Amino acid sequence: MTIDRIIKKFNDNNPGVDAGILQLAYDFAAEAHQGQVRKSGEPYIIHPLHVAYLLAEMKADLATVTAGILHDVPEDTTRTLEDLRVNFGPEVANLVRGITKLGKIKYRGLERYRENLKKMFLAMAVDIRVIFIKFCDRLHNMRTLEYLPEEKQQRISRETLEIYAPIAGILGIWRLKWQMEDLCFKYLHPEEFNKLEYKYEVEKKADRNNFFNRVKKELNPQLRDAEIPNEIEVRFKHLYSIYQKMKSKDRKFDEIYDVFALRVIVDDVNDCYKVLGIIHTLWRPKPNRFKDYIAVPKPNGYRSLHTTVFGPEGKAVEFQIRTRQMHDESIYGLAAHWHYKAQRQEGIHKQPSWIKEIIDIQKEFSDTSDFVHKIQLDVFQDRIFVLSPKGDAIELPEGATPIDYAYAIHTKVGNSAVRAIVNEEIVRLDQELKNSDVVEIITEKNKMHPSRDWLKFAKTKKARDAIKQYAKKSTFESFKKYIPGIGNKS
Repeated sequence: MTIDRIIKKFNDNNPGVDAGILQLAYDFAAEAHQGQVRKSGEPYIIHPLHVAYLLAEMKADLATVTAGILHDVPEDTTRTLEDLRVNFGPEVANLVRGITKLGKIKYRGLERYRENLKKMFLAMAVDIRVIFIKFCDRLHNMRTLEYLPEEKQQRISRETLEIYAPIAGILGIWRLKWQMEDLCFKYLHPEEFNKLEYKYEVEKKADRNNFFNRVKKELNPQLRDAEIPNEIEVRFKHLYSIYQKMKSKDRKFDEIYDVFALRVIVDDVNDCYKVLGIIHTLWRPKPNRFKDYIAVPKPNGYRSLHTTVFGPEGKAVEFQIRTRQMHDESIYGLAAHWHYKAQRQEGIHKQPSWIKEIIDIQKEFSDTSDFVHKIQLDVFQDRIFVLSPKGDAIELPEGATPIDYAYAIHTKVGNSAVRAIVNEEIVRLDQELKNSDVVEIITEKNKMHPSRDWLKFAKTKKARDAIKQYAKKSTFESFKKYIPGIGNKS
């Protein structure tokens, strides 16, 4: 890895941006790390260069890539954070300080695990770019794990699988998540990894390639006739993901039908829907296997059309249809999202909405265990979008009910709710909602308080807090009449 490769990659993604600071950062870091070597025997400077290249690949901004080159300088050399501030400015220095403050994340039982998660969550709340650097640092360390003793390989792999990979998934940085998981799989379950890799890469590779060539041969002429510029590429499910699915579903490899998919990448949203129509004309769609994440994106911003059809020979094949921007954002998450916003000069580096939730929860819960539990429950639970009758999208945690939706609209709507209409059918308030459900709340004008029983199925913090607040108030009102000087004396 060389600084020239990093600069070229950055310039490819950011034409017209002066990247001279990257060369200056390299010169500074190379001098600071002079004489240091890694366990592999290579010069230490190679590691921060790999980290910076991974950041440039994921379309990180100039300050983040610069901080990637410098991220180990204050901790491992005689140069200080103040030296970085003087030479590279406060933004770069603060990012490096965030990495240094985050420190060494180690898996040492449940309590340390919670402490580490808390560190990660709070680092995100300050500047989420710190986490991008930390992920790239960890991924390159995983790639060079072979040079460490077996005990360290196991420990680092457990840390990565338990702490880093799940948060990468939450942020939508799927490419890093998948790579980390597969490397962890290799070291934690070597026998299963080798068996699955052989079946995947050797036994099935020729059949898989032949099948997809046949699919593309049928699809390409139709796309040409429709004058839709496109790229078609094969997306393969990663080994750890296949392994997990085989375990959870108790299935054999040949029974996992979505091991691979075709991605069709086009110029604009209109072409996405045109391609969908062509695919459905060519092959019969599989029922209940169509998802429109363009009209209703996932909470982490993921957008794409997903459809599964019965392709050649009746074999099920999944298609993902998206624009180039959607594709970049799907694999690099918030980093790519910011890249495109920066190009349009709008809302650059605006933190995700759930960052405020983390800060609010930190104020409420000082105990680490309670803090982590609330974060996992209220912020990082899988999310769904439901729609109002007017088409407004409301984000809720998976498993949410109409009462959560009602309180998301307004506290008064929640307090006076009596039932709900979901997809034009009257349902109870405890029915679990699904992505893209259309929800309407029926209220009763004279009903101005919630039921305590709603706590049994309310999922969101807002709903539960409102119900609890009333429960406390009603309990006080019940006893007030017995308190001298306040209520009626008995």
